[in-house]
Amino acid sequence: MSEIETQKKSAVVALVGRPSAGKSTLLNHLCGQKVSITSPVPQTTRNRIRGILTTSRGQLIFIDTPGYHKSDKKFNLYLKNLVEETLQEVDTVLYVIDTSRAPGEEEELIAERVSVFQGPILVALNKIDIKPTFLEQVELFLNLRLPKASRFRVSAVTGEGIPHLTQALFDAAPEGDLLYPEEFYTDQEPAFRIAEIIREKAIGETRQEVPHSLYVEISDMEKRDNGSLWVRAFLVVERESQKGILIGKGGSRIKTIRISAEKELAEIFPYPVHLDLRVKVDPKWRQNDKLLSRLFQ
Repeated sequence: MSEIETQKKSAVVALVGRPSAGKSTLLNHLCGQKVSITSPVPQTTRNRIRGILTTSRGQLIFIDTPGYHKSDKKFNLYLKNLVEETLQEVDTVLYVIDTSRAPGEEEELIAERVSVFQGPILVALNKIDIKPTFLEQVELFLNLRLPKASRFRVSAVTGEGIPHLTQALFDAAPEGDLLYPEEFYTDQEPAFRIAEIIREKAIGETRQEVPHSLYVEISDMEKRDNGSLWVRAFLVVERESQKGILIGKGGSRIKTIRISAEKELAEIFPYPVHLDLRVKVDPKWRQNDKLLSRLFQ
C-alpha cells in the first residue's frame, strides 16, 4: 500500500445554524451514536458538544453549537459568544439550514458570520423530508450569501444524503493524526452526559412550560459496591410554579423523568445509573455570570 493511501485525514468541524435547524439530530446521525440531546424546543443545545467519527479515512471531531439567533438577553449572549468563539477554533464549518422554513433575519446573521470563515464551508440543507418545503428560497438565499459553499441535501431524521455529506467532510479535511482514540465517539465527562440526559427528559415532559428556565446540577456521584453509579441531581427552575410542574401530582412527573433518564443512561454507560432527582428554585440563575460561564462551555 502506498504512503498516499495510508495518510489519514483529521479535522474539527463546527455545526452552526439557527435554533431548531436540526444540528443535534444531524450530529448524532453523523457519529452513529447519541452525542447531543434533542427536543422540539428551540435552543436545547447550550454547550459546544463534541462528537467524534473515526473511519478508515481518519477522524472528524464535530462541535455542535447552540442555535444562533438575535437577542440581547444575557442568557442568549452567552450562547452567541459560544458560536463565535467556536468559529475561531475549527478547520471546517458545516452550516445547517432548515429547508422547512424560509430564510429570515437570523439566517442573514449566520450567513454573514460564516461567509468570513477562511476554511472550507459546507452547507447541509436539512429537513428535505418535510413538506411543504422552502428549498427553492433557501437555494436562492445561498446563491446570494454563500455562493462558493458546497451544498448537500439531507435529512437528519431519515439519514438521506448523510453518507455523501460525510464523504465531502473527509475530502475537505487536511491530513493529520487522530486526536482521540478510535473507540471514542464523544469527549463528554460522565457528569455532563448524565445532566444533559436528565434535562432532555425534563424538557420532553414539560415542553413549553419550563425548558429555558431549567438547568440540571449534579450535586453528588458515588460508585457503589455492586458496580452501579448513584447520582443526586437537582433540577433548578426559576419559579415555585415551575417546581410544581416538574414534580407533578404526587411526584408522578419527576418519577417519569427519572425512569426515562435511567433507561437511556443504561444504554450509554456500561453500568447501571441510579438517580435521586430533586427540584429547587433559583429565581436569578439566568443572570448569574459565574454560573452561566460554567454552564456554557
